[in-house]
Amino acid sequence: MARYRGPRGKIERRFKEPILGQGKALERRKTPPGQHGKSRRRKVSDYGVQLAEKQKAKYTYGLLEKQFRNTFEKATRRKGVTGEVFLQLLESRLDNIVYRMGFAPTRRAARQLVTHKHIKLNGVVTNIPSALLKPNDQVEIREKSKNLEVILNSLGRSTRFSWLEVQTDQLKGTFLNYPDREDIPEKINEQLIVELYSK
Repeated sequence: MARYRGPRGKIERRFKEPILGQGKALERRKTPPGQHGKSRRRKVSDYGVQLAEKQKAKYTYGLLEKQFRNTFEKATRRKGVTGEVFLQLLESRLDNIVYRMGFAPTRRAARQLVTHKHIKLNGVVTNIPSALLKPNDQVEIREKSKNLEVILNSLGRSTRFSWLEVQTDQLKGTFLNYPDREDIPEKINEQLIVELYSK
C-alpha cells in the first residue's frame, strides 16, 4: 500500500501544526510550503476548510483515503455522536495504541513495530496495524523484541492516558475503554469531517 513518504516538514507547515513529529520545520519557517507561501492567500471556502481538516486527520493517524473513509462509515453505523465515535475508532487502532502506550516515538514507528511482528495482541503475534482493539484487550512487546533500542528510548517520553493501563517494567498494557472526546489530545475538529462526508 502507498504511504506518504515525502517531507514531513511540508505537511506540518501546510497545517501550521506539528502533526507528524517535533515541528522543527515550523521553527525554521512559519509560512506554508511552496513558491507562494509567503504571499497573501485568498479566503478559503467552507469546503476547503472541511477538506483541510480531513487531510490533517488523515496525515495525523497515517491512513490512506480508503481506510479513512471505511473507518468513518463504521462510525456512522455505531450508536453515539458520529464525529466522536469516529475519533474513538481511530484511537483504538493497534498502531495508535502502541504509540500512545509509549512503545514507539511516533505513529510511523509504531506501525513499523507492528508490521515487523514485534507486538502481541491478546497473546498472539499480529502484524495488522489497523486492527481495532476492544475494551480489555492486552498489548505487549514480544519477548525477543524487548531489548530493541527504539522501544527502550521511547519509554521515557511516554505520557499517561486514562483509557490505557501501561506496565512499563513488563512492556505491556491494557486498552481499558474507548476514550472520551476531551481525553483525546489531537486538535481535530471532527464536526467538519462529518459535514464533508455528509454532502
